[in-house]
Amino acid sequence: MKIGIIRCMQTEDMCPGYTDFKVIREKKGAFENVEGEIEIIGFNSCGGCPGKNAVTRAAKMVKLGADTIVLASCIMKGTPIGFPCPHAQVIKEAIARKLGDSITIIDYTH
Repeated sequence: MKIGIIRCMQTEDMCPGYTDFKVIREKKGAFENVEGEIEIIGFNSCGGCPGKNAVTRAAKMVKLGADTIVLASCIMKGTPIGFPCPHAQVIKEAIARKLGDSITIIDYTH
């Protein structure tokens, strides 16, 4: 599995992505049933509200080899800031429209 991770720009100052990388490395959270190697192609923010760069950045990571786009827990679950992105579903749907059915989208990391 080759993944590109999109995170919330609001969390960049308080979250270095440590737990995202840890659950990937240890195959926990959203990755607990993944067999084989997980390669991180990219780790980028959405570009700020309302997620204006998420689609472009996801497409770039696919162009670089990602077969899966992961919306980090900060977007979908609100970790660590306490509330999910109000644009999360729109971002997910826009990425799915742009990239099509050949790309898997995972809703969270941990």
